[in-house]
Amino acid sequence: MSGELVCSMPEEVRNAETENSVEITIKLTSEDPLNDPDHNVNQQTEGQTETVCNEIRPNHSRVSKELFRTEEEDDDDDDSGTHYLNSDERPCTHLQRAERPGNGKVPDTFQTDHLLYYERFKAYQDYMLGDCKTSEVEAFTAEYLEKIVEPCDWQAIWHTDVFDVLVEVVDVDCKELKAKVELVLPMECETRGCDLTEESMKVLLEATLHKVPLLELSVVYDESRDFDQTALALEHLRFFYKHIWRKWDEEDEDDDFDYFVRCVEPRLRLYYDILEDRVPAGLVAEYHSTLALCSEKFQEFSSLRSGLDSDSESEQDNVSMVEGLRLYEQLEALKRKLRIIENPLLRYVLGYKVNSGQQSCRAKGPRPAGGRVVHLVSALATVHQLQSLITDKLMPHYSSEEFEVQFHSDPVLAVNACYEGDVVIVCPGLYSITSSISIVDSIEVEGYGLPDEVVIEKRNKGDTFVESTGANVKLSNLKFIQRDAIEGILCVRQGKLEMENCVMQCETTGVIVRSAAQLGMNMCDLYGSKGAGVEIYPGSVCSLVGNGIHHCKEGILIKDFADELDAMPKITMVNNVIHNNQGYGVILVKPGDAAVEDLAEPNAADEKEEESEDTGVKSEADIDDADDDGGDDDDNVPVIVVEEECPAIQHGHSVPPDFTEGNDAIKQELVATSAKKHRLQKSRMKALGAMQADENLLSQEMFISINGNQFKHNGKGSFGTFLY
Repeated sequence: MSGELVCSMPEEVRNAETENSVEITIKLTSEDPLNDPDHNVNQQTEGQTETVCNEIRPNHSRVSKELFRTEEEDDDDDDSGTHYLNSDERPCTHLQRAERPGNGKVPDTFQTDHLLYYERFKAYQDYMLGDCKTSEVEAFTAEYLEKIVEPCDWQAIWHTDVFDVLVEVVDVDCKELKAKVELVLPMECETRGCDLTEESMKVLLEATLHKVPLLELSVVYDESRDFDQTALALEHLRFFYKHIWRKWDEEDEDDDFDYFVRCVEPRLRLYYDILEDRVPAGLVAEYHSTLALCSEKFQEFSSLRSGLDSDSESEQDNVSMVEGLRLYEQLEALKRKLRIIENPLLRYVLGYKVNSGQQSCRAKGPRPAGGRVVHLVSALATVHQLQSLITDKLMPHYSSEEFEVQFHSDPVLAVNACYEGDVVIVCPGLYSITSSISIVDSIEVEGYGLPDEVVIEKRNKGDTFVESTGANVKLSNLKFIQRDAIEGILCVRQGKLEMENCVMQCETTGVIVRSAAQLGMNMCDLYGSKGAGVEIYPGSVCSLVGNGIHHCKEGILIKDFADELDAMPKITMVNNVIHNNQGYGVILVKPGDAAVEDLAEPNAADEKEEESEDTGVKSEADIDDADDDGGDDDDNVPVIVVEEECPAIQHGHSVPPDFTEGNDAIKQELVATSAKKHRLQKSRMKALGAMQADENLLSQEMFISINGNQFKHNGKGSFGTFLY
């Protein structure tokens, strides 16, 4: 049923507008107004019509104010950050009951700790803080609470460290963030380590003038939904002062900037990244310890500052001022570190991810007392297994006096205990770990048995499975399995890593070879990556021989950055089988034409030379010109070593040509990309004018050996390029 009802406005409202009479039109509808996005004060259900008309009369001053506000006033409200509260977008989240554990001596409350990131983001950005400055946070928060929180007549649980007690809220002071409460009789409470009587609670309330912090109140669950928004508002307030607000924010010198963008958003994002295990465990510990230390230093600094007399010239005050300056410098350094960790880009770019939480971010070097250690990892072993291990492995290779044996049950502990030259032997079994395996010294880690018999499984989300920074590291006969991961399975950040006969079951990205790092991967099997199986960065050295890379989003990804100073990687790919990947078998990511033109714009005199470099062939005129110039230009041509491809042979049989046709395409693209980078280098050197070209830079060598690889059943083909 739908229709219209006309309610005349009270006399006072009509007098406010002399020219025309004022009427309110109320549509009658059977739909639920709480679920109607267009619901406002003029739309109610049929059964609520009489109530609405009755409510209009005693609140005519408020209605009049809303009806006759000027356009200028509307603009002013839009800047307040809480203008939404007067519109039809008032939040209407329906909360569930949160059942309390224990014997249930106090009522249940609303469940508010399950809110998602975007829910809190929208609440702070659109409703609570808007575009306020740091100095305006308290005012905006008070205004938000005044318009959302019910002023009285609702019950809450007063929660402290020692008791939970049921109270009735009779008044709310939003500016002081406190509520005036009365004890509900008979008293309902739960205590922790103390005895609390009704009389003692009354005495406590009288001592506090019956005022308790809003942060300590949790709204009692009510099925009528009348107090959902009050419960949500208190949850947003509580979360803000516990996880977002810092004591030193109000003293921030950048008060002219948007507080939400500068502080709230990055801290909120970090909170949920930590909650979802997207941040390495070591970095989380470092952040919390830094935050605690910063709070401690701020407290010391504030106490010292409050005790100083600006007019005093005593020696004690001078000493205090020096101490204050020292504390201030320490405090600023800690605040900068917190800002870096809170910023999702800076915490990775500036290297906190590399060395946070690790036992040592530097190589230990040789053992101080000399000698080398064989670390045996075994959760459980039989006598026969130990005998076989001694006979097959220890006696033939490690029987000299320089070796001694240590036993471990966890491969992470074994690696952390290593010094340069040590060996880790992992016995057959399944080893579940939660932290990253960080290899910083030149060691060997090998499984005793087949890879499927020596399995290391990682379940924690926040860390890379294996990180290698050692100068010369070797891994062999191991199987790595990721569970619920968000970081890559292996990252070679620096140094050299050789892998042989390993299996990697990926969850996100696969193997990453950073710039200036070296990877040798032989006879390994890699699958399951939601990104690329192998990511090769500029300036790295990567040798892939006899591997299987399959069932990934992309097989191998080669990155070429726009900066001409980033050297192309040196790549060896021989007899790999790259198959059943979602995208390309091999993909080259490189800058588009616009990015290249920004770096260097070749002039007309160079066009002929560039064309010859693109084709790799010089015309006769070019050769004559070079001879006339004494052949000096030959020194500027990049040396590109390309091994000739041999026919692929697998188990004594020739491989069909269509499986190997991607080899030539990869080589041609890499050669052309290297030549273009060489042109950019020369153009930049010429543009510099007075600066002499670095001959070593202009004669970089890119080694390409791409032979006998097979590309089968890849979704987009054997080779492709991606321009950014």
